[in-house]
Amino acid sequence: MPKIIPYGHQSIDKSDIQAVVQVLKSDRITQGPIIDKFENALAKFVGAKYAVCVSSGTAALHAACIASGIESGDEVIVPTLSFVATANCVLYCGAKPVLVDVYVDTLTINAEEVAKKITKKTKAIIAVDFAGHPADWDKLRKLAQKHDLILIDDAAHALGSVYKEKSIGSIAGLTAFSFHPVKTITTGEGGAIATNSEALYGRLKKFRHHGIEKDKKNDKKYGSWYYEINNLGYNYRITDLQAALGLSQLKKIKKNIKVRRFLWNRYKEKLNNLKAIDLPIEKDNAISAWHIYPIRLNNKAKKSRREVFDFLRKANIGVQVHYIPIHFHSLYKKLFGYAKGDFPVAEKYYESALSLPLYVSLSKQDQDYVIRKLKESLYEEN
Repeated sequence: MPKIIPYGHQSIDKSDIQAVVQVLKSDRITQGPIIDKFENALAKFVGAKYAVCVSSGTAALHAACIASGIESGDEVIVPTLSFVATANCVLYCGAKPVLVDVYVDTLTINAEEVAKKITKKTKAIIAVDFAGHPADWDKLRKLAQKHDLILIDDAAHALGSVYKEKSIGSIAGLTAFSFHPVKTITTGEGGAIATNSEALYGRLKKFRHHGIEKDKKNDKKYGSWYYEINNLGYNYRITDLQAALGLSQLKKIKKNIKVRRFLWNRYKEKLNNLKAIDLPIEKDNAISAWHIYPIRLNNKAKKSRREVFDFLRKANIGVQVHYIPIHFHSLYKKLFGYAKGDFPVAEKYYESALSLPLYVSLSKQDQDYVIRKLKESLYEEN
């Protein structure tokens, strides 16, 4: 039996380590010049004018909501199939997350369901590029334009993904990324927001640094130490150590996405004949960076999802479930009265979902082991 094969894992090499060591030996390990370099490189990669790095993907979502002016009394439409941070960031602002279902095929937010939930209180739509597959941005942009709404892309899974030849990060008004170790690139913890708006960029920069504003015009009058806080901010700064790692990782991202896509296609080729599972799809208009490989057990499976999950875990395969629908959490039931049956597509997916290991350093041998054990768990013939 091999060592534990996780569902996701960082890929760190000598060049990454050396980049961090160089910063450790420098004068500035935070609030220094490497952060600007990383932000500029990231903005260029995703095709946006600006990028602002923060301490986590959740901080990126919170900052995007604050920069958008979301506040108490507003409503923001959010897919129920996502990590809970996608909706929590709306609550942080005192606003109401209005949950909707997802499409059966891509598991991204259902634009037709979004249209039904738009009211006079609706301020924004947050869409998730689930597993790395882009949402239907053409439909979402039409809705946003028609109703004068802000579009926020939760692209925690999708750095490097492409929708109709446009990079994720260049499409929505604000795009939030995550640099958690299981993501396309990592800074340990960390995140970023990409935007083409100079005004939003300015708000984001202030928000991540306590809301501090400095104007050189005040230096002569008050002293160069002087600053003001006109709006509440947080300490959501990223360090130069993290930025150095991110900058080094970004240099390898195209190669790493190529590996992820190779492994994704290898799963597809070797699992395509299994009648008991349904595989993830990629539409012709999309190129996914493939953060996870989510399969679904169907009614031909001889075992339950729990049985398959436990079997694989006992075989040292760290399968995972992405995600418990947001409306299933007690907080959202208590606050908004959500209940089982409200969003049937997301619920059916959740009841059958398993994420198989997918990461750059996953060897063919380990992937073959995962495939073999999955077949055993389903009582399928090789």
